[in-house]
Amino acid sequence: MKIAVLNAGSSSLKFKLFNTKDMFVIDDILIQNIGKNGLTHHNAILDIIQRLKSQGIDIKSLDAIVHRVVHGGEDFQEPTIIDKDVIKKIKKLIPLAPLHNNINLEGIELAIKFAPNVQQIAVFDTAFHSTMPKKSYLYALDYELYEKHKIRKYGFHGSSHSYIAKQTAKILNKDIDKLNIISLHLGNGASVCAIKNGKSIDTSMGFTPLEGLIMGTRCGSIDSAIVFYLYRELGLSIDEIDNLLNKKSGLIGICGLSDVREILDAKTQNATLAIEMMIKSIQKYIGSYMILLEDVDAIVFTGGIGENSSYIRNKVMDNKILKEIKSLVIKTDEELEMINECLRVIN
Repeated sequence: MKIAVLNAGSSSLKFKLFNTKDMFVIDDILIQNIGKNGLTHHNAILDIIQRLKSQGIDIKSLDAIVHRVVHGGEDFQEPTIIDKDVIKKIKKLIPLAPLHNNINLEGIELAIKFAPNVQQIAVFDTAFHSTMPKKSYLYALDYELYEKHKIRKYGFHGSSHSYIAKQTAKILNKDIDKLNIISLHLGNGASVCAIKNGKSIDTSMGFTPLEGLIMGTRCGSIDSAIVFYLYRELGLSIDEIDNLLNKKSGLIGICGLSDVREILDAKTQNATLAIEMMIKSIQKYIGSYMILLEDVDAIVFTGGIGENSSYIRNKVMDNKILKEIKSLVIKTDEELEMINECLRVIN
């Protein structure tokens, strides 16, 4: 079978076309810098379709198209065949992942438009974290907010953390059911996952992908009362606060840049400060998850920053406690993980 994977991130679009007989990658496309110079996800998807046509591949001839959807709420804990009802539910979840779910839906709708008879399957970032215990995913709010509105921690980057756990088990030659690791997916969006006996028991991202680590444009965890102050004292609207926290904070808020490579090259006072703050936020989560896991087999770096920046890795591990723990760098393959999940649904 020929199955395509469409993985839309906040600033990039990954596309892979697999022959599932031997998992051979027929085509692999990465489009970056979306949001700059007028480049949109819509245009990027159209470019991919044209590239396939130039290779003699009609998107209508594929056996399935698998879509990464960031937020699945409590409705979706497994890969799901997409129909009108699924699309409606994904739309309802847009406020919980404003930088992603609408982008994911755009890919789904374009794929349906250009390949209406091809089976479309959604794989959800949140699904891997459905194993978190209640004590990890509940917030200390009025319990009715969870019961009536499902306000809770969901977690993200699930396909990546799941893939990393399986690969780490192979590398360490250890049964995944006995594997304890701290997985660091570090990119423009970043998250930490505590994986105990091969399953997610806690993760840094929460109700939305805004919680947790300091990221490229997202503030991560802050005092919630700051939101009230911005609204009451500075007169910012709810939409302005949303935009500030999601798109104008994090690294770009501190030093004006969101790309770690550019920040390291800048070497300004605020650039140095931004990196120091990011490192500290990563180390704080590692420390807390070490307590949860008790026994840690490895700390694993992945994602664009985790895989490619030895400087960031070395800074994170520059601690006399962490130096005693094995650290690994593993290139994530969310698309391959998504394909394997998809095949379970098809079969």
